[in-house]
Amino acid sequence: MHEVIICEKPSSAEKIAKALSPSAKKKVYNKKVKYWELKRDEKDITVVSGVGHLYSLVPRRYKYGISFDLKWVPSHEANKSSTYTKNYLNAIKKFGKNADSYVHACDYDVEGTLIGYNALKYACGSDSLSKASRMKFSTLTQKDIIDAYENRIDIDMHQVDNGIARHILDYYFGMNISIALSNSVRKTKHRFLKLSVGRVQTPTLSILVDREKEIRDFVPEPYWNLKAILDFEDIEIKHVEGNIFDKERAEEIFDKCNGKDAVVDEITLSKSKTKPPVPFNLSGLQAEAYSVFGFSPKRTQIAAQNLYSAGYTSYPRTSSQKLPASLGFDNIFKQLSANHEFKKHIDKLPSKLIPHNGRKEDAAHPPIHPTGILPGKLSRDEQKIYDLIVYRFIAVFFEAAEFETMKTTLDIEGEKFKFSRRRVTHKGWMEHYPFKKIDNERFPDVKEGDVMSVKELIKEEKETKPPARYNQASLIKELEKKNLGTKATRADIIDKLYDREYIHGTKIEVNELGENLIDTLNTYCNDLTSEELTRDLENKLEGINNNETSRDSVVSEGEKDVREILLEIDKNQSGIGNKLYEAYQASNIVGTCVKCGGKLIKRYSPKTGSSFVGCSNYPDCTASYSIPKGTNFLKKTCEECGLPIISFGKPRQRACLDPNCGKETPKRDEPQNVGECPECGKQLIKRSGRYGDFIGCSGFPKCRFTCSVDELESKLEK
Repeated sequence: MHEVIICEKPSSAEKIAKALSPSAKKKVYNKKVKYWELKRDEKDITVVSGVGHLYSLVPRRYKYGISFDLKWVPSHEANKSSTYTKNYLNAIKKFGKNADSYVHACDYDVEGTLIGYNALKYACGSDSLSKASRMKFSTLTQKDIIDAYENRIDIDMHQVDNGIARHILDYYFGMNISIALSNSVRKTKHRFLKLSVGRVQTPTLSILVDREKEIRDFVPEPYWNLKAILDFEDIEIKHVEGNIFDKERAEEIFDKCNGKDAVVDEITLSKSKTKPPVPFNLSGLQAEAYSVFGFSPKRTQIAAQNLYSAGYTSYPRTSSQKLPASLGFDNIFKQLSANHEFKKHIDKLPSKLIPHNGRKEDAAHPPIHPTGILPGKLSRDEQKIYDLIVYRFIAVFFEAAEFETMKTTLDIEGEKFKFSRRRVTHKGWMEHYPFKKIDNERFPDVKEGDVMSVKELIKEEKETKPPARYNQASLIKELEKKNLGTKATRADIIDKLYDREYIHGTKIEVNELGENLIDTLNTYCNDLTSEELTRDLENKLEGINNNETSRDSVVSEGEKDVREILLEIDKNQSGIGNKLYEAYQASNIVGTCVKCGGKLIKRYSPKTGSSFVGCSNYPDCTASYSIPKGTNFLKKTCEECGLPIISFGKPRQRACLDPNCGKETPKRDEPQNVGECPECGKQLIKRSGRYGDFIGCSGFPKCRFTCSVDELESKLEK
């Protein structure tokens, strides 16, 4: 009996092979692809892997252009950047041919299920699906792998249909509409413009544009704060009205209280508790890693995925905030206790381990948690994320932190001022989660009726501020709240907006092209920017998992929506083309042309697949400059020629846009008539050459008379 186990990644294949048999043998196919052979339950088992998706969707009839008739082809045939997948696909084809049974052991989510399904159907033959079973695991520990292998289930065809529908809809909304928009520019302006829209990407950009406009349209309003500094311990007290928008009222309070003493009017003591945090799901981990370390969501996701693949933590792409007791908390803590730092906290755990769970659930996977296996050497990012996961896992089992708050009200000439202090009375979970700051302020020794001397009364004028810009973590939260995208795709969507140069900055700003793209779509085809349309499709896709709707009906509805959008683009082709091209030019102006005074614009060449800088007055001005990949344009200009300074490469280098700037070139004087050639009678001309001045005949190349300047007189005499 020969069985083939198909995994999603090489690291998973190794973990699974060694878990099923400590004597599993590593082999290499075609000198490039590792696979594993082992024996178990009287079966010869081959463990092979892909490297993510091995198949991609392309139009059935032609490669380029708008299409609703799609087919799956090997990724290396669809995209040159995926050539690395070819050897992995060939290995699966070789070892998967005519096997007696198959095991789908890719990650248990929609994408992982589709990856394994396509590998079985197209690489191993459609009859392989009838011989296939499914492993479901949330960690790559030996125990979970063996349990998943011995308790295999059927492939979830609802997950498969969900995955297929997602990819088809992403092609319809992404590729088809992007092509239509680019065509509108090409047909209107006869220019190629690489544009990118998407089912979730465009509503996400629309959210950012709305915030950009809110900030721009915001009109600040003046307000005043009144505070006093007491002589006693320099305590700062603030007027109870807070922000005062009436200037006369603020001045009235200041005039009345200035130079007067404060009397302690009332002291209130209260107790409060802060519950432990809930277990991490992916968005929770991304938000905390951004807050604590400043990591982007994508950076966090990569580190968490690496930790999972190595077997140190559980599957990261989960929505769950509820830790099931079946994980075996005692055993995990026992293993973690081998680390001295972790043990100091684990030893203080309550005897009854009950986690403080959140509200969100995920049927596929539990929250992110450590497996108990202590890692060896980790990268800096992985170590930080691992520590964050472990300490959060420990903290959720502790009791609430307890605080006492002192609120004090003071009277100055009938006006009420206040201050408050908070101190910890029981640290609880906060003692075991080093990433949380603990408020522990000292209570001043004051009592009701005390008269306090005021050192200074301060009146501050301020202005209201516009809404804060999104950062990547807060945008992920916003997308989650609006149910746009999935836990696995949100970070990639934000990355794509950066890559397309629609947005920039840590505090996200939208550039002119991004804003004009949304404005244009809102004017001519606002369905594409609609959160409702995207959310409705997302709900219907989730409905496939629950057998509430079918793949065909969701795809059919998506196709109908896209065709309506394409019709609107076609109707308004000229307006869309003009607006997008103008926005593209405005957003890509990098400087002023030193030859004609036109605008220097960053452009993309579809022929070379690279960017360059050209003059807006082309073809009248042919000034152009090639630029390295990843070039940034700085605000500085070159002191010698006035062109922009660019930065590029790793480590970053700075240079003038013109690579020849500052390089000395031989100066050539204007040709000078110095007499007649003694050999042919034509004019002799004084020229400047590489090695200095010389005399040459204007009849060159028929007449090759030359001489040095010093020899000229004697030559002419002869």
